[in-house]
Amino acid sequence: MYNFMYRFGIAIAVGLAAVAAVLAAGCVDESRPATATDVAIAPLTQEPSPTPGSQYVPGVVREGPPDAFAYTVQAGDTLFSLAQRFGTTVETLVTLNAIDDVTDIAVGAVIFIPNTPTPTATSVPSGPSLRVDHGPRDSNVVALTFDMGGRVAPALAIMQFLIDNDVRATIFPTGSLLESVNTDVGRQVLALVDQHGGQFALGNHSYSHPDFRDLSAAGIADELSTTEAAIAAHTALNPRPFFRPPFGAVDDHVLSAVGAAGYAYTIMWDIDTIDWLPEADGGPTTQQMVDKVVNGAKGGTIVLMHLGGYNTLEALPAIVAGLKARGLEPVTLGELLSVR
Repeated sequence: MYNFMYRFGIAIAVGLAAVAAVLAAGCVDESRPATATDVAIAPLTQEPSPTPGSQYVPGVVREGPPDAFAYTVQAGDTLFSLAQRFGTTVETLVTLNAIDDVTDIAVGAVIFIPNTPTPTATSVPSGPSLRVDHGPRDSNVVALTFDMGGRVAPALAIMQFLIDNDVRATIFPTGSLLESVNTDVGRQVLALVDQHGGQFALGNHSYSHPDFRDLSAAGIADELSTTEAAIAAHTALNPRPFFRPPFGAVDDHVLSAVGAAGYAYTIMWDIDTIDWLPEADGGPTTQQMVDKVVNGAKGGTIVLMHLGGYNTLEALPAIVAGLKARGLEPVTLGELLSVR
């Protein structure tokens, strides 16, 4: 009887060990054809432990939600470009896939995209980028836009004024400033934009500020995509569909290439403050800047300023007060043009 129980106990132990070995090997039958609900994210040499509550974990197969489809990430894809292509938002993709780092989507990874596009105010046109010098003239709104690259001394003070006074604006950073090892101001500006996302919009002002007329279509696409990546490292806000050409240099070639890269609107201006030029070199005084903007603005006006502008910080209080006194309200470019 003792020998029988001993042998029976050994059999049970061996059986349990076999079951444990099967479980340790993983629950996925790799001989089974993949289905739309499987995610084969870039294989790793060692499978990580899933983060509690996280869906997007490299190397882990998961089930997809019923109202979404699986998409395999291709070379050149970013969350921004995917949101644009499938009519959704970066925020929706981040939430749906529980992505912690918006820059970390590997080629070959599979993410889920909503079947029903997120509604937008108006559809974004395809084809060549549309040059925009101003918005609708029959409106009572204007857009204050700030390029950011090069000099950034007053940038944080300008941002704080806009935040404190609830002034809506659109920021066009260069990618090189955001990745600069010499100053952290660009990254601090994006942190403020991210914290006050409903107040600010973003656009793409290139990576290295070249004349786009001198670049090939591939060079233009590279300038835009590297800037997207620099922006994505600090905020989930999407710079698309707005592009601001360095030097205002644009032609049919530029519009075609920029449109193909996913930027439907090339944003120009109808009031240039010329605040990039120091007063000592012939640039405007504070009062000249105020007069130019307040007296020249109309419904739909787009004002060009710089976060590193000379006398810009000093002029802003009177500019904002003067515009509002004339019944003109500053809004973001998306609100001005009624696009998402």
